[in-house]
Amino acid sequence: MSKLHNYMEDMVQETYEDLLSQGQKFCGYDKCRLDVLAMVLNQLPAKYVVTQKGTVYTKLQTLNLQFKTDVLKEMVKAMRTVSKKPRH
Repeated sequence: MSKLHNYMEDMVQETYEDLLSQGQKFCGYDKCRLDVLAMVLNQLPAKYVVTQKGTVYTKLQTLNLQFKTDVLKEMVKAMRTVSKKPRH
């Protein structure tokens, strides 16, 4: 059975985890993490996939340097915004 999935969610989550593993300082509260992820996803175009072929095609698109740069830029912006006004 096919399932609709926004592949961008995977990319944003992966970018968030990569930044933290590289030493980026950020609040450890789950609310703050979710706020950042939501803010980033709202700024980037959705990449919906249904089939395995669509997933592979989308993964190839995400290898583009400009794509990665756009995700990273929005992630840093969202982290700064949430850090200034955390909801905890």
